[in-house]
Amino acid sequence: METAWIQVFVLILSECVAPAGKTACQEHEIEMQFLSQAECEVALEQMISLKDQFENVIVNRQRSSCTASAREQNVFASLDEAKSAASNDAGWRDPQDGEIQMAASSVSHQGRVEKLTSCEESLGLAPCKIGDIIIEGATGARVDIWRSE
Repeated sequence: METAWIQVFVLILSECVAPAGKTACQEHEIEMQFLSQAECEVALEQMISLKDQFENVIVNRQRSSCTASAREQNVFASLDEAKSAASNDAGWRDPQDGEIQMAASSVSHQGRVEKLTSCEESLGLAPCKIGDIIIEGATGARVDIWRSE
């Protein structure tokens, strides 16, 4: 294992959120890393469109972006070397298994999205969709949201 600098794309979402019943909002930034610019741009657009639906959230579009950057990371010569280094890590999963699961999950998600009507057409009757986001049935104040990643 060696240490190397790898290129990442940093998504910065600058927003101001007002607590319930307040007119002043508190500003903060959300920061996430992606390995490709396309994934970062898609996530940025989805987050902006989702946040725009809330009356108490203001997104600063000028300060929200995907920016190329570099991060120092551990680099392994092979998958076997990575597996042995992470064998004691409870959060470890084989990246090849993840790719298969992600592909299957993406296909099943897209199939379900195509079958659902939009929340506007169904007058909010769940399950319905907003773009690629699936809104499940709500009970009380809890809503389960499924989205394509």
